[in-house]
Amino acid sequence: MSAIPITYNLRNLRLRIGATAMTALGIALTVAVAIMIMALLAGLRQAFTSSGDPLNVLVLRKGADAEMQSFFSHETFNDLKSLPGIAHTADGTPMVSGEMVVIIVLPRRDGTAEVNVTLRGMTPVGIQLRPDNHIIEGRWWRPGQREVVVSGSVHNRFSGTDIGDRIRFGKGWWTIVGVFDAHGSAAESEIWSDVYQMGTDFGYTGGYSSGLIRATDPSTAQALAKRVEDDARLKLAGMPEMKYYADQTKAGAPIQYVGTIVAIIMAVGSCFAAMNTMYAAVAYRSREIATLRTVGFSRASILTSFVIEAVLLSLIGAAIGIVLMLPLNGVSTGTSNQVTFSEVVFSLRMTPGVIGTAITFAIFMGLIGGLAPAWHASRQDILSALRD
Repeated sequence: MSAIPITYNLRNLRLRIGATAMTALGIALTVAVAIMIMALLAGLRQAFTSSGDPLNVLVLRKGADAEMQSFFSHETFNDLKSLPGIAHTADGTPMVSGEMVVIIVLPRRDGTAEVNVTLRGMTPVGIQLRPDNHIIEGRWWRPGQREVVVSGSVHNRFSGTDIGDRIRFGKGWWTIVGVFDAHGSAAESEIWSDVYQMGTDFGYTGGYSSGLIRATDPSTAQALAKRVEDDARLKLAGMPEMKYYADQTKAGAPIQYVGTIVAIIMAVGSCFAAMNTMYAAVAYRSREIATLRTVGFSRASILTSFVIEAVLLSLIGAAIGIVLMLPLNGVSTGTSNQVTFSEVVFSLRMTPGVIGTAITFAIFMGLIGGLAPAWHASRQDILSALRD
């Protein structure tokens, strides 16, 4: 005998609109939570994996995992600039930037808290090493001046970060002269200034936290990183800049851990809700099920039909959950970076992969919640059901 048509399942979902709506809403909320978690992680991964340039090599002191843990001298930096494979500017200057990373505290615009923000000092070449970042308001800082530029995200999230405002750190006040766009990269969480002026203020005049080097081509970048590592004079470690930022995606571990637990708990509840709805449907339609068996539909057809109905119910919930989350796509938020101990800004990203995983999650809940009631429906005694 042929399978029971899906139109039969859709009709039954419409007839029990109240139970269908309540169960679908429960599944929708579970799917929305799952999408929230995955969108947060997708946004965080994009912020880090889109950071860096394939031609850039980041240099740290050997044994250091982050720029804040690293320090090397001016003499070492000068030796670093002499390595073969380094690109040069039009005037012949090696494209190497000595940099310093420290943490300052800024208040949020909504007044809820004060948060650690990354302050990066760099040489003028450092701006050239990041060609994708550009000024959207004001201008870049000038060497030797107590001036800073802030990213667009820092400007939007923290008070006192408009052009012309002054912020206090180090030994005095610094003037904000520009806002730059970092295109969603990790630099969206940073403030930039002149490394030499910062070094004077923070007492780090003897060297740098890190170095950023531009190689002549991508293959040379790998060789240059190894050359830095192997040079006994330097005692430095070199790595592709993109790898350094990709490794920082572990900042999303707490979000993933807590969110997964919440999603699992809600998924269990949604599975039971779907199961209760389908058991109620079986009890309500016992005579109808017996009639289907009498006219020739097999037990397998009955089981398949009820499983399909539970999956359709879950897909309705998934669609509602996706629609509920759409307004949050692209919304900026922040979390603590376990590597830099500062806030990292990123945007929620409802990518096709996130939506596909959410739909798969909903189908799984429908299968778990519908299988037992479907089995019960397929095993009903025909004569007893007809007499009831």
